[in-house]
Amino acid sequence: MFTRILTKPPQQTSYDCHVHLLLPPPKPRLSLPRHAHTTAAKPPPPPEPPQDATIAKLVIESDPLSLSETLTNPKFQWTPHLVDSVLKRLWNHGPKALQFFKHLDRHPVYIHSSSSFDHAIDIAARLRDYKTAWNLVHRMRSIRRGPSPRTFAIIAERYVAAGKAHRAIKVFLSMHEHGCRQDLNSFNTILDVLCKSRRVEMAYSLFKMLRFRFKCDSVSYNVIANGWCLIKRMPMALQVFKEMVERGVEPTLVTYNILLKGYFRTGQLNEAWEFFLEMKKRKCEIDVVTYTTMVHGFGVAGEVKRSKKVFDMMLREGVVPSVATYNALIQVLCKKDNMQNAVLVFEEMVRKGCVPNSITYNVVIRGLCHSGDMERALEFMVRMEENGGQHNVQTYNVVIRYFCDAGEIGKGLDMFEKMENGSCLPNLDTYNIVIGAMFLRKKSTDLVVAGKLLIQMVDRGFLPRKFTFNRVLNGLVLTGNQDFAKEILRMQSRCGRVPRCLRL
Repeated sequence: MFTRILTKPPQQTSYDCHVHLLLPPPKPRLSLPRHAHTTAAKPPPPPEPPQDATIAKLVIESDPLSLSETLTNPKFQWTPHLVDSVLKRLWNHGPKALQFFKHLDRHPVYIHSSSSFDHAIDIAARLRDYKTAWNLVHRMRSIRRGPSPRTFAIIAERYVAAGKAHRAIKVFLSMHEHGCRQDLNSFNTILDVLCKSRRVEMAYSLFKMLRFRFKCDSVSYNVIANGWCLIKRMPMALQVFKEMVERGVEPTLVTYNILLKGYFRTGQLNEAWEFFLEMKKRKCEIDVVTYTTMVHGFGVAGEVKRSKKVFDMMLREGVVPSVATYNALIQVLCKKDNMQNAVLVFEEMVRKGCVPNSITYNVVIRGLCHSGDMERALEFMVRMEENGGQHNVQTYNVVIRYFCDAGEIGKGLDMFEKMENGSCLPNLDTYNIVIGAMFLRKKSTDLVVAGKLLIQMVDRGFLPRKFTFNRVLNGLVLTGNQDFAKEILRMQSRCGRVPRCLRL
């Protein structure tokens, strides 16, 4: 994709947030290091990409006018699972994802499932296209595919993320108007959405107002207590715990784990240890989550020895570490100890039959990048793929960032291109990283690339910060690319984000 951007022939185009720019001829590409175990033998042909990846690529490259005809081709056997997988592949290209969903909605036979509607509604709301999101809700209801409590939880979460928490509460209170009644589960969900976005006081007010109507259970109290812990207001979390007991609601192990994590969040290590001992004294069935919380909490605070001691205690008491436990310990060793010990724990994890997940690999890769061992980081990327894992956007973002910070812009762009050619589209962070890197060498051609990337990210439904727009615009003006800057300024105005005045 990135090569195609760089080699596009000159042409005059109109700009409607979908722009193609003329850039200079590409420079020779820098190739990535090969895996250490490659041989001279002819490599086997690459495996066929999964069907969902093939379809996603087809949707991105297709002409919208002919997409409906393409999707009705008999060779595609549509199922809810396949459609959901394609929507996930297109997650970071929201407009194309919605285009795919809407064209397939006209299919003569296939009818979208409720899960596919939820994915499409989530994407539309993420793009802040609330009109489309609500139209999909109405469409969903008209064909008897919902909406469900999950649908409204998705919409509420997107409103909260956009700074519209009151709209989220209104969505919850109006569920019944759309044929979906509120219940205790949906009430707990809206409380959780508010708390995780740090609107804890708003959630607590709603909790106090409606707790008798919905007969709140331990989950309700746990959600509120966790919210107070998230914003480091431990006395309020303990107050909720006290209310819980006074109202005859039995605290669960989840409750105790939440409070334990709260002590660590507020830096009260001794109190956390005393609370842990109290849990043991009361013969709570301490689980792997408790120990993982201890390992992570002590480690993040710089108490690496205590973190390791808790891990060893866990093993002695017969509690089997989970992937999350190993991830916590490896992360601690990467940040507070050294990479050699982190890799040793990774290898021990594998030997004991605990399969690393994407988080495990990403933690190790980030640690290796941070220590300057990029070659070994790339080897772990290969290993991740060989063991059945998939590189996700976090994997690529870490490596691209460290290549760019090290001044190896070409290798960073190679990684960016690999994302486009594979099954993992760039997200907002990716674009910010690469655009920022284009300013390191202060070259006119790099700033043109930055402008192109800015236009592409808008085309894909991402709204850059005003700082990013202004930085690119100023860079283009200072390097004599006034015409290009004017086109970006017009695009910016159409997309609803106009910067301070510039003399172009």
